[in-house]
Amino acid sequence: MTWALPAIAVVLLGFAAISRRVAGTPITAPIVFTVTGLLLGVKAAGVVDVHATAEIVKLLAEVTLALVLFSDAAHVDLAELRTEISLPARLLGIGLPLTIAAGFGAAAIVLGDLAWPEALLLAVILAPTDAALGQAVVTLPVLPMRIRQGLNVESGLNDGICVPLFLIVLAIAQAEAGTIGDGAAARLVTEQIGYGVAAGVGAGVLAATVLVTASRRHALDPLWAHTVPVTAALLAYTAAVPLGGSGFIAAFVGGLTFGALRRRADVDDGNAGHMIDEAGDLFSAVTFIVFGAVLLGPALGSLSWAVLGYAVVSWTVVRMIPVALSLVGTHPRAPTLAFLGWFGPRGLATIVFAILILEEPGELPHEELLLTTAVITIALSVLAHGLTAAPLAARYAAWARAHPRPENRPAPDARR
Repeated sequence: MTWALPAIAVVLLGFAAISRRVAGTPITAPIVFTVTGLLLGVKAAGVVDVHATAEIVKLLAEVTLALVLFSDAAHVDLAELRTEISLPARLLGIGLPLTIAAGFGAAAIVLGDLAWPEALLLAVILAPTDAALGQAVVTLPVLPMRIRQGLNVESGLNDGICVPLFLIVLAIAQAEAGTIGDGAAARLVTEQIGYGVAAGVGAGVLAATVLVTASRRHALDPLWAHTVPVTAALLAYTAAVPLGGSGFIAAFVGGLTFGALRRRADVDDGNAGHMIDEAGDLFSAVTFIVFGAVLLGPALGSLSWAVLGYAVVSWTVVRMIPVALSLVGTHPRAPTLAFLGWFGPRGLATIVFAILILEEPGELPHEELLLTTAVITIALSVLAHGLTAAPLAARYAAWARAHPRPENRPAPDARR
């Protein structure tokens, strides 16, 4: 641990020095951080020698996801999305459940050693997408707004949707394995969701009230305005956990509440969300370094053909078929369908879910197989989606410009 933090700091400074040259190339920040972490990790140079169950790893992962969940939720403007809600609503309301179902079926077939709750847990862990792994897809201005916005909203909301699902299925898996009783599992889930929602609403309301009231009275310094969302996210998380609630649910609900109240008040807050976005990016970068150093190295030692096969199936068939089914009736053209189906990268939320399972090792009978599969899936997704994001986004944008027909055109009349 002595040299872990200095090494991580040097990596961040080194990437900052080349970040502008890397931007827009197939080499993404998560690729650089994951590979560098692997080279510095416990199975290579040994510089970042932190154990996966160390408290600092858990703390880093939890703070990162709390900030990202709050920020993503706070940015969701349902009024603005109203005219283009169809695509993200279908991806989340139809595609996400179908993705979990397909992942469960694939795990039961390919990874036959997993008990059914473990197979379902793996499917939930791998269901959230992470737009940061293919940043060009959601930032390239020449891409159709509907496609960029749809993928961005999907990525921003499916983490928060999957958190309660993860808690529920993890409790079921632990109860099935006999590590906790059925009654304790039900009570645990109820408390985590209930207290999490309550803490999130409370933190969101308090933070929005402070921001709006102080802004209207011209009592809020712009510098301190930037601290309000960060503080709100930490308040939501730290208030929920002592009560027995989920800090992640609290952060997500807090972000939704804070964002809705802030927009309704329509005050000039000096772009108060700037700091939490930057903090989330910084903590995410460190998390990918730790992922490569602490999780990926050991997982490579347990790699098997079954694990590799499931990883590939997870971000191809398990993603692409549900996306296609979710868009039935909207008549998307084939390139659009392929583009939306391909860009479902797995990243930060899956890393944090894996670390949460490691928090109390040995509670699942096939824990190593489950975690190895999740980690390898993330690593391959970081590489595959990162390398293809910029070139495929540019290629799809060129195709979309040459074929400007709207994707939601009505079905052709069969009588003509």
